[in-house]
Amino acid sequence: MFEPEVRRRGVLVEEVEVRLGELDAFGLLDEAPAEIVARLAVTGDLSEALDGAVHVQECAPESLPLKVDLFERMDALADAATTLASSSSSITVSRIAAGLPGRARCILAHPGNPPYLIRVVELAPAPFTAPGTVDSARELFSGAGMLPIEVRQEIDCLVFNRLQGALLREALCLVRDEVVAPADLDLVVSEGLARRWSVIGPLAVAELNTRGGIVAHAGFMGRAYGRIGMERGQDDPWASDVVQRVAEDLESRFPSSRRDDQVLWRDRELMRLESERRRRSD
Repeated sequence: MFEPEVRRRGVLVEEVEVRLGELDAFGLLDEAPAEIVARLAVTGDLSEALDGAVHVQECAPESLPLKVDLFERMDALADAATTLASSSSSITVSRIAAGLPGRARCILAHPGNPPYLIRVVELAPAPFTAPGTVDSARELFSGAGMLPIEVRQEIDCLVFNRLQGALLREALCLVRDEVVAPADLDLVVSEGLARRWSVIGPLAVAELNTRGGIVAHAGFMGRAYGRIGMERGQDDPWASDVVQRVAEDLESRFPSSRRDDQVLWRDRELMRLESERRRRSD
């Protein structure tokens, strides 16, 4: 780990040890915490940190000038085959690395927080990113037990934060308009939406919740959702061609001929999670 601040270098390993201890207490490690800590090294020398690295994960503060400067230094110091990845949430790799000689090995690799528990990592290449860079990043993260998701276009805030932001915007509007108290709103998500989403995503939820799948769901609820969007000044109708494209993908993952079995599987997964939660609360 490269850390430019002397104060932070002194506490980084201790912070990792604390988290490893928590993971070990829940049976989530395959090795003893001490064995993992023994492999860690913290340095204030960037060239030392880059020496022999196959993949570099930049986690600097969300400042474009800072990231540009850091990538310029990394591009000059790292081996030519080293992948240079940024964890940025809102700055594209095109803005960070467009002027670099080695820009083809640069990519955005945005993990969810905390990344040692959230498995999704968004891979967002720039138009100049080499396909091999995407492939090597996907292979590395998959090998580490992560779930790499490729973002096909460079967009502000990627997918994770756009979905999170959409929910937060509506949540704040509902609180502002005194429709619901903040604590109750959090309960609606944590005890309602989040439970279902922890098993399957929102598109699959719509598919299994309604006989006839997401196409039928769009017929029942599409206009209502459209009106909600218009209330917020957003005109994004449920276009039939998009719904049909999603429906075709869902049919490949959740065949309608097996709907009853899939609904039962979903319910059993929710039962398993509820059983585990009750067991831990006893």
